[in-house]
Amino acid sequence: MRKTMGLKKLLVVLIMAVALSGYFYWQNNGLTVTRYHHSDPTIPAGFSGFSILQVSDLHNKTFGKNQEVLLGNIEVLDPDMILITGDLVDRRRYNLEKAMTFVKGAVALAPVYYAAGNHEAWSGRYAEIRNALQEAGVIVLDNSEVVLEKNGDVLHLLGLRDPAFLVSDYRKRWDVSKITEQLAAWQKLEGYKLLLAHRPDLFPLYAESRVNLVFSGHAHGGQIRLPLVGSIFAPNQGFFPEYTEGDYHYGMTTMYVSRGLGNSIFPLRVHNRPELVMVTLNQN
Repeated sequence: MRKTMGLKKLLVVLIMAVALSGYFYWQNNGLTVTRYHHSDPTIPAGFSGFSILQVSDLHNKTFGKNQEVLLGNIEVLDPDMILITGDLVDRRRYNLEKAMTFVKGAVALAPVYYAAGNHEAWSGRYAEIRNALQEAGVIVLDNSEVVLEKNGDVLHLLGLRDPAFLVSDYRKRWDVSKITEQLAAWQKLEGYKLLLAHRPDLFPLYAESRVNLVFSGHAHGGQIRLPLVGSIFAPNQGFFPEYTEGDYHYGMTTMYVSRGLGNSIFPLRVHNRPELVMVTLNQN
């Protein structure tokens, strides 16, 4: 009798272990797409209906052989533009080849624009990363701007290099004034402005510079999310962070924050599946 009870308990434990393993696998690999319709009367008429696909924080992760799951989802979405908002690679397990497998597939689907994250800075190999991206046909925005034209209208696309590039060691604090200077220079531009900026915690600065639309990542959705509570912790924001996923509004500025695709130090996601963000612009 005791032996039978022991076997039953062991079976229950094994079933629970398998169920938990399946849950965590799904949380880490069950790719989801979040769609937004961004309505703003200041959007140039030529860009009304324009679709933007955001990819953030891949961290060398793969979704299927040769990224076929990730690329297949993007192909179905058929965006007009793909934005990569940093951390394609992970400094602790640097593998540019994995990242470039995705990038080369993405370039075949839509124009791709990129702004670097902190892991590109910390890798110490950013020149290699940038060169590979440019050779693949990606427009790399290093504190720089490109002007997009569509149906006779223009849109300013801006890319902010992560503040981690401002210091020689990732443990050191960086000077926010350098970021402020760059944003102030862009504030002088006339017309609709869209900004790629890896870190969402600087949202007040982005809003003060009066950009219209910001795409950000970095927070990984808070990694662990609890019902009724939300995210527990995010880098540079601490416990119960404010900017981890979704859309945020301040004055004339809206910021979309992606939960990202991969992980870094902590290997698991909880109530926080990897995410692609799709935003369609609409002029009211």
